[in-house]
Amino acid sequence: MKALITAGGRGTRLRPLTFTTNKHLVPIANKPMIFYAIEKVRDAGITDIGIIINDGDNELPPAIGDGSRWNAKITYIPQVGGALGLAHAVGAARDFIGEESFLFYLGDNIILADLSPFIERFHSENLSALLAFSKVKDPHRFGVPEFDGDRLVRVIEKPQIPPSDFAVTGIYIYNSDVFQAVDSIKPSARGELEISDAHTWLLENDRPVGWEPITGWWKDTGKPEDLLDCNQFVLDRLGFAETDKNASIPASAIIKGRVSIGKNSRIGDNVYIQGPAVIGDNASIENAYIGAYTSIGSNTVIKGTNIQNSIVFDGANINTDSVISDSLIGYNARITSAKDTLPKGHRLFVGDNSFIEL
Repeated sequence: MKALITAGGRGTRLRPLTFTTNKHLVPIANKPMIFYAIEKVRDAGITDIGIIINDGDNELPPAIGDGSRWNAKITYIPQVGGALGLAHAVGAARDFIGEESFLFYLGDNIILADLSPFIERFHSENLSALLAFSKVKDPHRFGVPEFDGDRLVRVIEKPQIPPSDFAVTGIYIYNSDVFQAVDSIKPSARGELEISDAHTWLLENDRPVGWEPITGWWKDTGKPEDLLDCNQFVLDRLGFAETDKNASIPASAIIKGRVSIGKNSRIGDNVYIQGPAVIGDNASIENAYIGAYTSIGSNTVIKGTNIQNSIVFDGANINTDSVISDSLIGYNARITSAKDTLPKGHRLFVGDNSFIEL
């Protein structure tokens, strides 16, 4: 079995961050989110992986590499013509997939479930497709299954009135029948080839389509608050509590809980770090409070700041006496202090190379 991971699109709901950074490289606990997808696929025993990228993308391939770090082989597949829907992305991978079955994984999804039982069921029942569903509060944001009793009859993309409280998660398994489905559907009103329409075609043409509720935690990182939720989730479950031997930490610094501190990072005297938290390499933290569920990237400078439940990207420089909470601070962003600024608390969603005076 092969795997196909999506990493295209424009990430419009995460702008301004995604004006300059591919959404799938946004760090979760200081690791690009797409790395979690690759690891999940690799852990399921799949090492021949195709990644769908925007046509002309020169950012993702060098960031991810050839797959050798995961003992896998990665092939990059441009989605020529633009992001014209997930079914269009599947069609773009036809030559890579050939006649094999494949796992289709949306690269901006973070999940806890082990995929191996999912794959085993697909093979044992000789299915054309197997879909993973999850109950959500806002199904109108997703593809939503419609049932006749317990029988799945169709899937509707982003319905205004959802026929169930399930959403189709970003995990699918297909055999080559899906390419006939993709060839048979037409663009939706928004001009895209919807994967939900391909699922409905398979059902209406008597192809065996299975489904099951996904176990464990699942998140689609479509919005800023979703990224913070994912960061919390990963930090809660990482087994780290280590400091690189080349980090500098004085005895007077207070570090509580599970905190990872990277190579050559320097922690000052008047610093309090409350885990779970992760700090990258070559970071400098002085006279600051780093609260729980905060990820501080590499080559960052944090001075005189209280920050919590936030993601700070590599190269950011924060020097302010303001309280920062529930925030995303982009690559090389700079935040400085303006003493007269009120109120003291700020909620920030800051894009790359930004300058903000607080």
